[in-house]
Amino acid sequence: MAETSAKKKKGYLKDWMPYRYKRYITFGIITVLVFAMPWIKINNAHIFLLSFDKMQLHLFFTPFDMQEMYLMPFLLIIGFLGVFFMTTLGGRVWCGWACPQTIFRVIYRDLIETKLLHIRKRITNKQEEPEGQTGKKMVAVLIWTVLSLIAASNFSWYFVPPEDFFKYIQNPGEHTVLITMIFMLTAFLVWLVARSKEDFCIYVCPYARVQSVMYDEETIQTIYNTHRGGQIYDHDKKLVNSRKELLAVNPDAECTACESCVKVCPTHIDIRKGTQLECINCLECADACTKVMGALGKPSLITWTSLSAVKEDRKPKFIRVRTIGYAIALTIALIGLMLMSTKKEYMLLNINRTTELYKIKPDGRVENAYTFLFQNTQPKSHKYYFEVVDHPEIKILRPKKPFNLKHGKKVKKIIILSTDKILVKDSTKDTPIKIKIHAFALEDNNKKSEKISVYRDTIFVFPRYDIYKEKTSKK
Repeated sequence: MAETSAKKKKGYLKDWMPYRYKRYITFGIITVLVFAMPWIKINNAHIFLLSFDKMQLHLFFTPFDMQEMYLMPFLLIIGFLGVFFMTTLGGRVWCGWACPQTIFRVIYRDLIETKLLHIRKRITNKQEEPEGQTGKKMVAVLIWTVLSLIAASNFSWYFVPPEDFFKYIQNPGEHTVLITMIFMLTAFLVWLVARSKEDFCIYVCPYARVQSVMYDEETIQTIYNTHRGGQIYDHDKKLVNSRKELLAVNPDAECTACESCVKVCPTHIDIRKGTQLECINCLECADACTKVMGALGKPSLITWTSLSAVKEDRKPKFIRVRTIGYAIALTIALIGLMLMSTKKEYMLLNINRTTELYKIKPDGRVENAYTFLFQNTQPKSHKYYFEVVDHPEIKILRPKKPFNLKHGKKVKKIIILSTDKILVKDSTKDTPIKIKIHAFALEDNNKKSEKISVYRDTIFVFPRYDIYKEKTSKK
């Protein structure tokens, strides 16, 4: 019997990697990605950048100007659907495995306070707050302040790219908004991690409040198996304090009442009480139970599974109506984003007509005036010009030659189009004629660029024929 028990113990703990270590690996990958992404550029464009300074959105190495912000609704929809889909599948997996607050608390509590400064004696006991040691606590806050400053700077790189950020901070007097934002965010992170702690997750974070409407019986959660472990709480929610009391109520109960799962919980809950709002799916309790039950040659009483899976003693169902629905909606939103991103224009042009409808010259020419607002969104200077593509009888009177425009610059041009042809003989009203403008950049060989070109629709107004005849000698 002893040999069999030893084999079971070895079998349950062999090749076992605690969820805590898996979370550390996940945290490391996320941290590397978050710090590296702002530095990765292709053709001077970032993976993601929302620049209020340059009024641009960079998405997957493609820059979009503020006039092209039609992508933002798709990004917001994808964000919300992604959260819904993730929560329906894995509960608060974001909170325990990817949330910055959780990562920061692990760094501060487990690394700085416990491993580095030994303010806390054991990483497996998160219930007891250390007393005294004021000097060490001040050092911990100082270390975290430096790390918070780095984190705040990293956050700002998604709004001010690193290549500009390090130039700006050398002249703080000229960039007070950026400097103020960094110090305010640093102070917030120090308060959030060193003072607020997990209270932010429990009482402030809105995600915990809305998650319950996304849960169903198949949502993956951290669950204590009452069928094996026994009911630790009675009908009055009163705790059964000892193994002896537990066995008196549940003779087959496997829980040892060691409370290792309670001591290790960062949000200070007892998972044996059932699903609770404060649980962040960190699975530290599952690690603690695995170690205790594994030593007894038994599997953990706490697992990452669903309520239905525990009741029916089976694996959870990932494919179900709700997850399929969210997956379809998310796919549609992603396709919409990709399709809209293909409409990216590599130059911007707005066309407005002036208040004067037209001018009639004595020689029979009719002129229409427009205001063209050009913007060069490319990383280098270009020469620009345009043409009327569908009415060869309408000519460009002004400007006569292409003009140069530097990177990121805008220019307003007064454009005069004219015709010496009689386009309409209508003596009852002025006639608007639809025309299409093709604006383009010129390559080094003065050929039209196929990539940097846009088409815009506008109108050319031809006057009433009787007025035209009165003001011209042309019949």
